[in-house]
Amino acid sequence: MDHQSGAAPSPVIVARADHPVSRSRISGNALKVLYRLRDGGYQAFLVGGCVRDLLIGIQPKDFDIATDASPEEVRRLFRNSRLIGRRFRLAHVRFGPQIIEVATFRASNAPTLDPELDDIAEEDADDSLDENGDINGNVAEPDDPRDLDRVHDDRGRLLRDNVYGTIDQDVWRRDFTCNALYYNIEDFSIWDYVGGVEDIRTRTIRLIGDPETRYREDPVRMLRAVRFEAKLGFTIHESARAPFATLAGLLEHIPPARLLDEFQKLFLAGFGRRSFDLLREHGLLEHLFPATAEHLVAEKDGMALALIRAGLANTDQRVAEGRSVTPMFLFAVMLFGPVSAAAQRRFESGMHPGVAIAEAVDEVVGQQNRRIGIPKRFSIPMRELLALQPRFHRRDGRRALGFLAHPRFRAAYDFLLLRAEAGAEDPEIARWWTEVQTLTPEQQRERVGADSGGGPEPGPGRRRRRRRGGRRHRAQNTEN
Repeated sequence: MDHQSGAAPSPVIVARADHPVSRSRISGNALKVLYRLRDGGYQAFLVGGCVRDLLIGIQPKDFDIATDASPEEVRRLFRNSRLIGRRFRLAHVRFGPQIIEVATFRASNAPTLDPELDDIAEEDADDSLDENGDINGNVAEPDDPRDLDRVHDDRGRLLRDNVYGTIDQDVWRRDFTCNALYYNIEDFSIWDYVGGVEDIRTRTIRLIGDPETRYREDPVRMLRAVRFEAKLGFTIHESARAPFATLAGLLEHIPPARLLDEFQKLFLAGFGRRSFDLLREHGLLEHLFPATAEHLVAEKDGMALALIRAGLANTDQRVAEGRSVTPMFLFAVMLFGPVSAAAQRRFESGMHPGVAIAEAVDEVVGQQNRRIGIPKRFSIPMRELLALQPRFHRRDGRRALGFLAHPRFRAAYDFLLLRAEAGAEDPEIARWWTEVQTLTPEQQRERVGADSGGGPEPGPGRRRRRRRGGRRHRAQNTEN
């Protein structure tokens, strides 16, 4: 396999009779795109993860297509399409809520990006500009003006790739062999250039090309390898795993907005607990959550680790049941250890618990944003959720009843249950708040009154309205 020259051997063509992929399991909209490209005189293939998933019996969520039609030609064929991306130009064909991604074959004078890595292409290009206008570092200017469509930074990371080619070249820009299979709509066969079918059979994650070069092009590939290991139950081949030890630090140069996207793929897709364990095993967690990783090494009681595993297991269960999940809650779980340590320092100085926690959250989130960007729509409610935790210790009077009506009560209560499960809170407190929610309003009033040792806790006294002029005004009236 001559990767550097871009030449490729003839593919192994797996005929329809020899593989299990059926059109009945392919999205009807994807089939429409494939057929229209074919009828327009272009080559059209399903490619990537959807072919892999169909082969192992998983129903794909997305269907990506590769073609020899240029993005502009795709745009002319489909009125319901738009072109996106700077780093990687491609077309999105929209059918209501479903988007079919269509990418043009890329040339392979140098290895390039997988379409999945360009999910946030436009945002990534904008967010990663530094003060000099460079993209996440100094851009290595090409010697040949014809190479302006392919640009790397000074660390070898590929920033732009719009050099079009053939399918024989395109295969080399795929990342893993299991993602480099092409399903041909012409005769329903599967084209395999790199032994992907065999690696899927042996459940192996293997990089195409030199692993160190591929990771330098895009360090996120290390996270993708872990994600596939967690999701599919595959094993990362030793050749793909070995460079983690020396190249993991490159993840610290990836734009935080892009790592937020990868965080959600790792932890909000139903295999978060396994992803977390693998990130720790492979030495990658410290480059995503440095404060959390440091806290886990230092803690003696294992409370933060137990909380993270319980929270991720709970999230995985919610995903399996089709219930909603939110990054806000998981960020609270992942950062609770360092937040607790930062809050404790403030407690010891005499600061009010709620204020101490809010300030600790701001401190830890500020540090975390340098690695994974946490939008304010997540960080602000997370701060409130954590700052509410001390209120669960006040179980008497009207304040307890008022807490039940707080808009963040449910999320804070769910977090309380996790803390109790992990040994970070008295289980009796969690049981009390669980039980009180089952009572009628009258029973709730009786409960908080009984627990307070008397009647309901009196509210703050009504402030008397101050007369205009105050004491000075009264003194002047006396003199007159």
